[in-house]
Amino acid sequence: MTKVLVPYDFSDQANHALNFATKIGESMDNIHIEVLHVMEIPTNTSFGTMGGGEEFPDLENQMFFMELMERRKTQINELKEKYTEKAFSFEAKIKLGNAFQGISDSINEEEPDLVIMGSKGVTGMEEVLIGSNTEKVVRTAACPVVTIKSETDPKDIHKIVFASDFSNESAEVAARIKRLHHLLQAELYLVYINTPGNFETSRESIERIKEFASSNGIDDAKAEIYNSRSEESGILEFAQDIDADLIAMTTHGRTGFLHLVMGSIAEDVVNHAKRPVWTFKVD
Repeated sequence: MTKVLVPYDFSDQANHALNFATKIGESMDNIHIEVLHVMEIPTNTSFGTMGGGEEFPDLENQMFFMELMERRKTQINELKEKYTEKAFSFEAKIKLGNAFQGISDSINEEEPDLVIMGSKGVTGMEEVLIGSNTEKVVRTAACPVVTIKSETDPKDIHKIVFASDFSNESAEVAARIKRLHHLLQAELYLVYINTPGNFETSRESIERIKEFASSNGIDDAKAEIYNSRSEESGILEFAQDIDADLIAMTTHGRTGFLHLVMGSIAEDVVNHAKRPVWTFKVD
């Protein structure tokens, strides 16, 4: 059985992600879809005389939270009823706690084959300081993550761009890409972005792409070289130029100071791409 986890906050983007997941469930056999809604408990901080403090929700926040909880329970039950008699199995549940931590714990505990989640992206200072829950999941999830920003039908995905330097991609990455390719029955473009700071000849790049494809049994993909000022802009521009329907990438999964200093091209693409993005974390 293929397990699909859909983090869900009742936003338009979350509904786009859920619709994408259920359409996959309708087109494939033996799919289980699980919707997860994480509710954060409201708190107020009260500082003690020693400089410490404990957090207690005030009465007004408690009442609002309880009302919201009852509303969310009703909505979750409505989702369960809506998808009861479908070709796929369906479950939906509520967790209390931090949104990212709740999603991360569910991924680690339930080991889904795929996470599908909505994203509206973050830009400017918000992107620099905090990123987004989607970005954090992309960085840390042990399984592939598909981010969705607008209503998308899997049947309308005809072109997939897999962007990489093709020098350190593992057999597992290749197997995941092949599975995605087979799942969506789309054209696959293997593209290397050539930049001024990391320039190489087209012959070198094409030979490496062909070696990756040949050694991993990918025999029906198109090898492409695209010149741009940066990897991120090149990926977005190439996808736009060929009218791609989905971008696929690996991400390094760095956290903490190393991530702050070096960032991640994949997370930048997730934030800025208008089309769905498939990511898979590698060590």
